[in-house]
Amino acid sequence: MPWEDPHGERPVLNPLSIPLHIPDQALRPTAIALGSFDGLHRGHRRVIEAITAITEDVPESGLGPGEHGDCSGGIGVPTVVSFWPHPREVLHGETRLRLDLPEEKLELLEPLGIRQLVMVPFTRALAALSPEAFVAEVLVGQLQARRVAVGENFRFGAGRCGDAADLARIGAACGVAVSVVPLLFEAGERVSSSRIRRALAAADLAEAERLLERSYRFRGLVVPGRGLGRGLGWPTANLQVDGRKFLPREGVYAVLAWSGEVHGAGMPAVMNLGPQPTVDPLAPSAVEVHLLDREIDLAGAQLIVQPVRYLRSQQRFAGLNELATRIAADAREAGAILDPS
Repeated sequence: MPWEDPHGERPVLNPLSIPLHIPDQALRPTAIALGSFDGLHRGHRRVIEAITAITEDVPESGLGPGEHGDCSGGIGVPTVVSFWPHPREVLHGETRLRLDLPEEKLELLEPLGIRQLVMVPFTRALAALSPEAFVAEVLVGQLQARRVAVGENFRFGAGRCGDAADLARIGAACGVAVSVVPLLFEAGERVSSSRIRRALAAADLAEAERLLERSYRFRGLVVPGRGLGRGLGWPTANLQVDGRKFLPREGVYAVLAWSGEVHGAGMPAVMNLGPQPTVDPLAPSAVEVHLLDREIDLAGAQLIVQPVRYLRSQQRFAGLNELATRIAADAREAGAILDPS
């Protein structure tokens, strides 16, 4: 079923086995892991485990969208509940780029035992609800929550006046069991989405992968370019990436790429991420991927990209010949990293 962005942007078709819902589409009653879960790092997964570890007795079918069951028994459909757009975008006009877009979360949540992702449209009216009203109207009224798990730094309600202890108190009065999960620290610092973003912004891919416990990837639609790379002897796939996706530091990378879905070994490639200071210094940032030792027609395809190693920063060269020479050196370096044999 298509998921409609609250801002009215294009629907996202979900080909995966768990659905992406708004609250009135949700399977219920629910057992909820509540939070942003951007990046789904180890700390987030501990919150999710607080509900999935005790939901084995949920019937496979659940109740259908909009259906209500008897709240006196059972645990509920294991559900992750987040907000879209980010509250700071609505309240303060700040752009908040995501490590994982909602549709990307689905393939990450399914192996964790989650049966649905529910995105609550965040509006000023929702932001004005008191903590008590949020629990009564959203968690109990719309989602028929029987159990809720949050991290200990969770805040909610008008002006973020409610905390995890308030949620536990209000939930108890409504018959909702609340689990508050301690924050996760390592090396003296909290494991957080902000920490992962800092690693990516510094092109520290190994640190980002260690914190995520998976490789960072993004995807984009291959769109027509100006053909300048082909003219230089280095044809590239020009990617249109969702503007809400957090991308790593600008520069040149050795990457692996997949067309469509991640199956088998990725195709070795070199990527330029950022502006084009030699060709067109006034052009907006671009994502250009050149496949090594192969040429495939990718027009109109979705390309999944996994940055493997940062090679260098952006440079401005004296001319196109010097640029082509440097691209050749980048390609050789990327090939040696990706296929050292």
